[in-house]
Amino acid sequence: MAKKIIFIALFAITYNLAYAQQIQRFNPDTIRTIVIDSAINIRSHKLNAQDFIDAMLADTSFYKAFHDMKAYAFVAENRIYTYDKKNRIDGRMYRKIKHINNGMDHKIEYIVKRDSGNVYKKNGKYQLYTIEMFDYVFSNTYKTGFSKNDALTGSGGKNESYKDKLKTLIFEPGRKVKGIPFISSKTEVFSPEFRQFYNYQFAGGKYLDTIPVYRFRVVRKSSTAPNDVMINEITTIFDERTFQILGRYIDMKYSNLFFSFNVQMNIEMNNFGGELLPVKISYQGNWNVPFHKEERASFLIVHKDYKRE
Repeated sequence: MAKKIIFIALFAITYNLAYAQQIQRFNPDTIRTIVIDSAINIRSHKLNAQDFIDAMLADTSFYKAFHDMKAYAFVAENRIYTYDKKNRIDGRMYRKIKHINNGMDHKIEYIVKRDSGNVYKKNGKYQLYTIEMFDYVFSNTYKTGFSKNDALTGSGGKNESYKDKLKTLIFEPGRKVKGIPFISSKTEVFSPEFRQFYNYQFAGGKYLDTIPVYRFRVVRKSSTAPNDVMINEITTIFDERTFQILGRYIDMKYSNLFFSFNVQMNIEMNNFGGELLPVKISYQGNWNVPFHKEERASFLIVHKDYKRE
């Protein structure tokens, strides 16, 4: 009997270890850019949580950076991975793209373009809506995503697509995003109703080894029930010298009878000739909605060599 119990215990341990290895997802983002030095003495800096919140809600430069990059030539490297239900990689995409801007028009030139596995449907469209959606929001493939007069309203009007709602959530976190069933109000993390669910944390550090920054974290309290909120964390990186926003990390998770998602995104900027431009975007996420295949993907987008031509 004792031998049987030992065998069962060993089997359980072996199974759990194998399962843990099986579900561990590859993370393409290995670029470490922020090093935290210490906690900030808020009184000595005459800063409080509301100062950071006000700056986040008033900021337009973070979104504007994606508009402004259209005026530049630059090189983008995109690494995209899709996964099966056991989190094994079943599709890979690699793109090294030269974005050319001569002042009159904008075009792209593929330096490297490699695909393998389960990437496209038979009709040539992406297997995953996630890739199409983030192509729209971030990578400048669709001109409407970064048109000169594009507004980030979050109004929730009938003509506002889910892609546009996503842009509001990413670039203006803390505001209500109307028109998303069951979770629209849960995006207002700074409202009196939702502040009770979060802790605020401050730290000082260095971004890219040289830029002094503040890190402001809005983190879900451990006592908060999972579905009381949909945003587990928003971390924002501020340039200590200008209070300009240089980076943002968002962790979102929610589940009900109709859909579920578990998503982490990180976006980072840097100054080029005094203009804030995107340099890194990473994403890890699962989506599961009715009448659609569950989507699992991760990607890393790096922009470099910005030049005005």
